[in-house]
Amino acid sequence: MMRRGRRLSGAADVDDVRAPRPGGARPARAGDPYGIGPATTLIAPILSVAGLVVIAWLSLSLLSGKLPFALGGNPGASGAPPGAEKTPTPSNVVVVPSTRPEDRLIGTIVYAKVGNLWIEDANGARQITSTGRDSMPSFSPDGKWIYFVEARDDADRFSLRGKPSRTYDLTYPIIERVHLDGSGRQRILSGLFHSNAGTWFYWLRQPELSPNGRTIALISDGPDPTNSNVVLQFYDMTTKKLTRAGVPEFPPLGHQDPTWSPDGATLLYVKNGRDGARGAPQIYRYVFKTRKLTALTGPGYNSPRYSPDGRYVLATKTSTLGTDVVILDARNGAELVRVTDDSHSWGAVWSPAGDAVAFLHIDAGVTDLERVSLGGQPGRWTVGAPVPLTANAGLDGASHPDWFIPADQLPTPSPAAPASPAPSGS
Repeated sequence: MMRRGRRLSGAADVDDVRAPRPGGARPARAGDPYGIGPATTLIAPILSVAGLVVIAWLSLSLLSGKLPFALGGNPGASGAPPGAEKTPTPSNVVVVPSTRPEDRLIGTIVYAKVGNLWIEDANGARQITSTGRDSMPSFSPDGKWIYFVEARDDADRFSLRGKPSRTYDLTYPIIERVHLDGSGRQRILSGLFHSNAGTWFYWLRQPELSPNGRTIALISDGPDPTNSNVVLQFYDMTTKKLTRAGVPEFPPLGHQDPTWSPDGATLLYVKNGRDGARGAPQIYRYVFKTRKLTALTGPGYNSPRYSPDGRYVLATKTSTLGTDVVILDARNGAELVRVTDDSHSWGAVWSPAGDAVAFLHIDAGVTDLERVSLGGQPGRWTVGAPVPLTANAGLDGASHPDWFIPADQLPTPSPAAPASPAPSGS
């Protein structure tokens, strides 16, 4: 989770400043997107800010199916088992373990470490950005670009609930893209928000470009953060407009994890919910053209990714023990295969060849990338032993990996179910 406006002038250092809607009663979102900030006037700006600190905590906790309301502490709540922790490699080093020839990596995987983007292929790992502020990478369909979110700093003024404006240090998101060699960095969309009250910002998270390159699916409370939760939206690459999907939510928890089907006709996303002190994330299917909506799973699943043929879905399954990677039937959400059973794995991505899965795994407090092969018949796969793709890397756990293989390196596809109708405008 990117850091927010960190300091009000004349106040002690604080995190995550966010202004509510000026005046009047506060809806579920208005400037306090998770409904946990003070509902009255400036009880000193620090108290208003404190609620936003919890937002980042809340969002990251939802990834593992937990809500951070039980303050007693849980040794495994971070996903790491209790006990001694390992030391990750330095921020500018990713060690790629040697593997057998048959385990050679095909294509390119992108991931984030300490706010920088890295790509890994059969020749090793290479750092391609160096801002220390980059996250949430995903490949364009043609593999020429990597789309991601950068956090930037600025100094601005904003009037909180009609009070005199205050100067503060603002951290805001930008969606950008860059070539695989680190060149050609371009800005796509800024999260800065300007109004009569001053300058603020809105969230931009998890951008993924549609298969035809026309639309970015993302999670945002833009373009006006004073009247929206952080929900599923679409950014038109031609008109440069953000449009809400308008799908139901559990206020104020919003949505996460948008991902397109291979043909661009449908999109999976997660509706965040809660069951007592635990998160209850649920995967939904959204038909882009008709806006038809159906639940794919019950509560307890997030981070969906369609298989290359669109017939299966990778997901992270949450439990009281932690998180594991599973494969679901894309038609009805039935759980077909358990990819991991260690309670410390999440954020999986398919090989574009459909014969392997890469995922994040945490051990003794250090996050690495692992891969397993899928053998046998589709839907009845046998899962191979994990092959480490990094060693003690300390990867950014909230930035899931993505994988691209050029078409000329892909195997001939097996017969698949008919593709759904192509959408217009996706």
